[in-house]
Amino acid sequence: MADEVPQPLNYIPEVILKKRKNNEEWAIRRKLQLEQKVRKLKSDSFVIKKPEQFIREYRDKEMDLVQMKQRGKRRIKQGLIMPDSKLLFVIRVGGKSDMHPRTRKLLYSLRLRKIFSGVFVKANARIMEILQKVEPYVTYGYPNLKSVKDLIYKKGTGKIEQERVPLTSNDIVEQKLGQHGIICLEDVVSEIANVGPHFKEVTSFLCPFALTKPEKALQGKKRRYKDGGDSGNREDHINELISKMN
Repeated sequence: MADEVPQPLNYIPEVILKKRKNNEEWAIRRKLQLEQKVRKLKSDSFVIKKPEQFIREYRDKEMDLVQMKQRGKRRIKQGLIMPDSKLLFVIRVGGKSDMHPRTRKLLYSLRLRKIFSGVFVKANARIMEILQKVEPYVTYGYPNLKSVKDLIYKKGTGKIEQERVPLTSNDIVEQKLGQHGIICLEDVVSEIANVGPHFKEVTSFLCPFALTKPEKALQGKKRRYKDGGDSGNREDHINELISKMN
């Protein structure tokens, strides 16, 4: 009997292997986050705040509102400065008990409900006004093509029937965005990077990116980046921060 010819091994592209690994890590991280949330809810139910803590938090929130109004007046006085790029990537870097509800509402309008979450936005007058008002709690800048691609391939998830789904196949993209001629991840990258005609539909489909807290890159300083702090416009330097949080 003649020797059987060995069958060639199936080749799996490296990008697919990386995606599988990222999905496994995402599932583990999500499970840990849910467990931590349950533990926190249980522990918080037994915490009794002292009166002075309530007073301090109230004063912090009122001060936050005053400062937000001052930043709005500064915008009117100095005029609205539009960035050099139509595409911005915004990362929430702070904000918790010291935030006024109006500040929180503005952050929520950007879909930045959690610290170290990030979103792509199109620079316009409304967005720049919001960013100026919430400046102490966000940092942003001009993402390059590599940053856009890395974020979508490594951290990208889409919203399907109110569920967060990892972008593991082009079928998921085509299912939600095929009617706009966007049928694969490369199309998503192109639409975001070029701020295409269906930018709004694509960003609405994409969930906010859950980023990793970077070591030493963020120190919790509310001063603007150009003044040695964490917040505000980093321009092209946002790409360095994205690489550390991706």
